[in-house]
Order: sequence, then structure tokens, then C-alpha cells
Amino acid sequence: MPTVSVIATVLNESETIGGLLASMQMQTLAPDDIVIVDGGSTDGTWEQLVAAQATMPNLLPIRDETCNRKHVIGPIARGRNVAITSARGDLIACADAGCLYDSTWVDHITAPLRSGTADYTLGGSRLDLAQSTVWDIASAPFLGVKLAPTEPSKSCAARSVAFTRSAWARVGGFPESLFHADDVLFDQQMRAVARTVPADNAKAIYIPHHTFSTAVWQVSSYSRGDGIAGLRFARLMRNVLRCVAEVAALALLPLTIWPFLLVLALEIYFAYRLDWKHVRSLGPRVLLARLAFSLVVPWVVAINQVRGALRKQYQTNRQNA
Repeated sequence: MPTVSVIATVLNESETIGGLLASMQMQTLAPDDIVIVDGGSTDGTWEQLVAAQATMPNLLPIRDETCNRKHVIGPIARGRNVAITSARGDLIACADAGCLYDSTWVDHITAPLRSGTADYTLGGSRLDLAQSTVWDIASAPFLGVKLAPTEPSKSCAARSVAFTRSAWARVGGFPESLFHADDVLFDQQMRAVARTVPADNAKAIYIPHHTFSTAVWQVSSYSRGDGIAGLRFARLMRNVLRCVAEVAALALLPLTIWPFLLVLALEIYFAYRLDWKHVRSLGPRVLLARLAFSLVVPWVVAINQVRGALRKQYQTNRQNA
């Protein structure tokens, strides 16, 4: 049977690292090792990791302060690469300190790899509705997060993915030249060279506790990362068109109401198309929050993805000058 390693990278996660460690302790398929790279925490995270070794003999904490934005553009990617390099497993499962994991997660996320039917598996992530804020639910589909364990997921977030060591080596590891979109680019590269399948019942339980402003900030950050990496151009165009349509509908409102009603209908469709049944069951407050967030998203994505692309072009021009 191939060996399995769980890896993660952390920085100042004292409030969440305990949940991750507890999740790994109760796995029905215990990983051969759990490698967690700390990029130089100052809030007690590192001390918690060291103390946890007393009850977790398969835990390997590594303190590497080069996995920090002071030293590298992509500290999260570097932390993952350092962890994988130090891990013993033939199969690698990526976890995240901001998440919890069901007891069968390691078993389910690695099952297609252990059977030899895949080289790369996608688990995705979901909310714990009992612990979620209204803005967690409102922003979920725009961040690739599901509301229920059974919803199909095509998420590429490294909160829950697994792959063979050889596939990771073929793509050169996680790209350390990117801060936010490293797992998106890694996903694209892996799909190009590896047999890829979704893993059943392997979603990370994501608990962001968003407010409206923090949810917007996260969408903004991801969009800037996409712009810097040159990713998701089609999504940018869709959101630019939505912005243009909204402005045109408002401009025509003194003359006719029909364009406004059409655009509103389309925005309602975009807001609820993926999980209407779940959102409807959560009440009118959640319905209104989702629609409000959906109306903001095209502007946030369009502005920040363009900003990211312009920043990348500026950096390229400076390097070539």
C-alpha cells in the first residue's frame, strides 16, 4: 500500500491550528506523517505544533521563515513545496488550518490514488451552516464553496486536494511566483498532465466567519491573483459585460424599464443558479444577502482582475527596462 502524507502551511493560525490537528488525529485512515510548515508565526502557533508532537508521533512541524512574504512572493506555495519535499508519502493530501475535516477525509481524498485510477483528486470545500455567518453563505458560490456535502464540486482550492508525488514533480510543484492564485495555476497544470477525478465525500469544512467587507476583500484578492497570473480571462469578460449591462440599464431607466428588469432577472439567476434550494431554505435574510453580494461581485472581479493584470504588466516592463 502506498504511503500517505498530509501537508499544510501556516502563519499565525493559533485560533485554528487546534481544529486541524484534532481533525487529523481522528482519521480512520491515519496518514503516515503530517507535515506542517510554519512560516514564522509569532502568536503561539509554532508552540502549539511543538506541544502536539507529544500526542501525535506522526506530526512533523517545520519552522521555515523563508515561507513568509518577506522572503518570497508566494509564501503559501513555498510552504507547501517545503512540506512535500520533507514528507515521506508517495501520495500527498493538502489540508488547510482554516478548515476542519471529517474522520474519513484522508481515506476518501486518497481513495482514487490508492486504487491507481487517478493521479490527482479534487475534494472541494463546504460550509458548516451551523457555524456560518450570513455573508459566508452569500459569498460561498463566488469563492467555490458549497453549502452541502453532497453538492458536486469542481473546486481546485488546495484546502482539499490530493496527488501523487510524481505528478507534483512533473509540474514543478506549486508556483512560488504567485501569492493568491498558486493553487489555481497548479490545478491547471496538474489537469494537463495527470488523470484527474473528483473525490466523493472529501470536502474540507471551511469556516471563514465572513462579514460583508471581509468577503469582498477575499473576492478582490483572488481576482487580483487571477489578473497577475493571467488566469480566468473568460470570467473577467463575463463580469465586464455584466457591469456594462447594469450601467446601460440604469442609463435607459428614464426611457424604459424593460432593460432594467431584464438585467435584474439575470442577476437573480447568477445569484441563485447553483444552490437555489439550499439558499431558499435558509430564509429571506440570506436570500437578500446573496442577491446583494451578487450585484457587487462583477464590479469587484472586473476592477481587481484588471488591476492585477496591469500590475503584472508594470512589473514586466520594469524588468525589461
